[in-house]
Amino acid sequence: MKRLANPTLSQSAEFALRQYEQVLREQSERALGYIVKKYALAAKLINVSPHNLRHRFGYRMAESVPLHRLAQIMGHDSLDMTKLYVQGKKSDLQQAVETIAWT
Repeated sequence: MKRLANPTLSQSAEFALRQYEQVLREQSERALGYIVKKYALAAKLINVSPHNLRHRFGYRMAESVPLHRLAQIMGHDSLDMTKLYVQGKKSDLQQAVETIAWT
């Protein structure tokens, strides 16, 4: 377990704070999922989740932000992880091919 910066906390207090931090994180993630679902339904969108939105954000940002900066923005330690978020879909790749002006 990572030690807190405040050395005056007892181990039991630190343990209790760590448990609360985990519960809070889990509740926040669920709350975010509920909010996204609520507004996706209102907008009549299907298959929308926080995960989908994060991927779409990474994909769109990659169009104008260098990969190493995008990795920092997304909190990735590795460019390999960021690359997973920016892989093109088949339709996007086909559209890129179609932009070539054949003469």
